[in-house]
Amino acid sequence: MNSFPRLGRSLRRTAYALVGYCLAATVLAGCGTQEGEYNAPGANARVGNMLMRYAHISEPPNGPWEIGDDVPLYVWLYNEGPAADRLLGAETTIARSVGVVTGDGDERGPVEVPPEKLVALEEDRPHLLLRGLKEEMRGGDYAWVTLRFERAGEVALQMHAQLPTYVDEDVTDNPGLTPPSPGE
Repeated sequence: MNSFPRLGRSLRRTAYALVGYCLAATVLAGCGTQEGEYNAPGANARVGNMLMRYAHISEPPNGPWEIGDDVPLYVWLYNEGPAADRLLGAETTIARSVGVVTGDGDERGPVEVPPEKLVALEEDRPHLLLRGLKEEMRGGDYAWVTLRFERAGEVALQMHAQLPTYVDEDVTDNPGLTPPSPGE
């Protein structure tokens, strides 16, 4: 009779683990490309046990990012390994440096990525920040960024700046687009 409570607890743990794994696999697999379905932008990669999804540079707010701007960079991390890993930092040639910051933009240390957990580095949470942009960047432009992990190693991703979602309805009939400046 004592084995039933243990069996029940064990089965519940197994079921919870299976459901969690399936949800994470669904998120990381991305969305389909059927018409009308959302297809999240961003670069995807793998290094060691670390998966990166939806890696992209933030959308320029009101026109291109200018030289000297600090630009947010977002990515989802999933650790398939049995031990925790840490995102130590990143490098790129398009900015003076890349910092790991809090949701408020304050410097912070490495980001822990526990085993079998999704860690979303995104707006209002810890994320990467390209400090001192060296060249103008418009929505849709690409840049190489190398992420550095404590255990998994390094991986270079070609990330794009998200296309702007703002609309200047007085100038264009194309939703989500603003026309280039005259002379471009």
